[in-house]
Amino acid sequence: MNILLIGSGGREHALAWKLAQSEKCTNLYCAPGNAGIAEVAECVEIGVEDVKALVNFVKENDINFVVVGPEASLVAGIVNPIQDLGIPIFGPTKEAAILEGSKGFMKDLCKKYDIPTARYERFKDVEKAKEFINELGAPIVIKADGLAAGKGVIIAETVAEAEEAATDMLSGDSFGSAGAEIVVEEFMDGEEMSFFALSDGNDFVELTSAQDHKRVFDGDEGPNTGGMGAYSPAHFASAELEKKIIDRIIRPTVEGMKAEGLPFAGVLYAGLMIVNGEPKLIEYNARFGDPETQPLLMRLENDLVDLLMASATGNMKDFEGKVSFSDDVTLCVVMAAEGYPTSYEKGTEIKGLQAFQGLENVELFHAGTLKDNSGALVNSGGRVLNIVGQGATTEEAQSRAYEAIKNVAWSEGFYRTDIGWRAIAAQKKVA
Repeated sequence: MNILLIGSGGREHALAWKLAQSEKCTNLYCAPGNAGIAEVAECVEIGVEDVKALVNFVKENDINFVVVGPEASLVAGIVNPIQDLGIPIFGPTKEAAILEGSKGFMKDLCKKYDIPTARYERFKDVEKAKEFINELGAPIVIKADGLAAGKGVIIAETVAEAEEAATDMLSGDSFGSAGAEIVVEEFMDGEEMSFFALSDGNDFVELTSAQDHKRVFDGDEGPNTGGMGAYSPAHFASAELEKKIIDRIIRPTVEGMKAEGLPFAGVLYAGLMIVNGEPKLIEYNARFGDPETQPLLMRLENDLVDLLMASATGNMKDFEGKVSFSDDVTLCVVMAAEGYPTSYEKGTEIKGLQAFQGLENVELFHAGTLKDNSGALVNSGGRVLNIVGQGATTEEAQSRAYEAIKNVAWSEGFYRTDIGWRAIAAQKKVA
């Protein structure tokens, strides 16, 4: 079949890499793609939110299946018109994508269907928000209701800092219309993990877990980012914990969305806080995570086309008990442009990537890259390269990723040197 993948980041390169391995994939296109994706797919210059142009491309190029990568495409409503053409598309409808598009909606769903989450309230009025902030005290979490590219969350250490964040968001200064309403919630003290499941709106299958590293610097210091690295599975993801996540969070979400008249087909990416062994939902994403997708897909042993098509066509039940992952650990290190997540330079040259060819147990995925007019590889974004190592242990996977990253010749780039540190520290403690 002819497949169109929408997106341009590291997540999409990993999806393209896995989709291209399927015998069912005849031709793979990616809109708009990046320099790495161009090695496994034909890239077409269409923006991820240009719904009209994407629909026309699908019609004019005999596309049989569409896979949506980024949340912006989902919230823009790409799924509905493709479904209207009778063509399967992986991802939730515009209406169901509200699960990620509005943090307030997600929290209200939790309240209604008894899904464990932090205590919260929604606000459009800054004075009322400040009253609740003072009631809860600090530390406290302030969230923009809408999409803010993974950056619309402030963990305030003081009441004054929280009040300032609420004021900035509601004034439109921080995140524009995404902050027209905010969610103020209690701070949960525990260990974060991500858990993934695929749903077709009626049935679902669980995938696996990962742990992301959001802070920009080693030791989880500095501002939040879209993610500086991740590994899979999370080191504390026991069968008992995963059963709690499925029974208390995933299943009631699938059933709740259906009951609300918003059946959710696509990937449910649950951001969780594990507090004293009990899972609580921080937020949902309505698409695969970035950079969690990269290590997750390296462990996946199924044909990705089959899995995503089952979600898009209502056949998820066929995969119950049949989704398989390697027992290995995979670990992704993000290489970013100096200055990220604030201001950084674009167009700086990257060399040395040919050294990755033939490396065992290592994969290189491109995120923000393109070829300039001279044919040189340059950065086009803040998060630029993803280096993924695979091994029997987190330490082995980490070692392979960091050994491979030495091949990259890019003086304007940087990366954290401690991805997977929590897992390695916990394993050493047990040993």
